[in-house]
Amino acid sequence: MDLVGVAEIRDMLGGISRQRVSIIANSKGFPDPVAVLAMGKVWRRRDVARWIAEHRPDQAD
Repeated sequence: MDLVGVAEIRDMLGGISRQRVSIIANSKGFPDPVAVLAMGKVWRRRDVARWIAEHRPDQAD
């Protein structure tokens, strides 16, 4: 399972701020995290990539 945290999502979204990533990740419609660890939430990369392709196609890989 390929997991990502806020730092990786930031890179996937073209280097936006960590604060902006946190706002997006907590918004309605963003994939639910698969776990919450001491370092923060983690998501499946494929779920986040799908969300980016659907909601921010100009930032998709």
